[in-house]
Amino acid sequence: MLLEDKLVLITGAAKGIGFATAKAFVQEGAKVFINGRNQSALDKVANKLNSLAKHKVSTLCFDVSDPEQVKVGFQLLFKQVKGLDILVNNAGVLNDALLGMVTATQVESVYGVNTFGTLYCSQYASRLMQRRGGGSIVNISSIIGTNGNEGQAVYGGSKAAVIGITKSLAKELAPSNICVNAIAPGFIDTDMARSLDDDKFQERIDSIKMNRIGRPEEVASVALFLASSMSSYVTGQVIGVDGGMLI
Repeated sequence: MLLEDKLVLITGAAKGIGFATAKAFVQEGAKVFINGRNQSALDKVANKLNSLAKHKVSTLCFDVSDPEQVKVGFQLLFKQVKGLDILVNNAGVLNDALLGMVTATQVESVYGVNTFGTLYCSQYASRLMQRRGGGSIVNISSIIGTNGNEGQAVYGGSKAAVIGITKSLAKELAPSNICVNAIAPGFIDTDMARSLDDDKFQERIDSIKMNRIGRPEEVASVALFLASSMSSYVTGQVIGVDGGMLI
């Protein structure tokens, strides 16, 4: 198993890419903690995953955009396992608007989860990884963060910031044997994608060279690679999982 007995925290794990990643990791022998803001939803996910898991899946309910909640969440994690090997910063929100319609509340909400949450969780996780002699942080960015898109200045900016965080932390944490990498998914089959109207959905498909939407499991497979020993000399990288999508 690729992640035998590894200690893992995955944020935003109740659905979509986060759930697919949690599933892949438990099947590879990891001890997984799943995070989200809804305890009931987390409990349902944990129950689904436990039938596949070597170790019981645990839940940590906190809002990654709230530094005090993040602190308490990691304190609870420390009490249970005293360390961490892998962090997947997956929690994210999408709230599109043309520049003239952008509000301060929207900016604060999107950056709070997508950008600040990545920083807050990485800060505490890196300390726990140092106790274990190293680890891996996998940040979920977006093709919008690498390429930009009309009407997505806020979201794209927040995800571009994740790339800057990734590259900076990779240099800062390398001496502690902690690898930090990012994944930039394209159009992936999640609730977020399915919320588009039919015309916009087809427009996205038409922009993909592979002529299909991506599956959350295909992003999870790359996260698994970056979290495992197979990528032990890979850090500071941004890997696109987009099927040749053009924006």
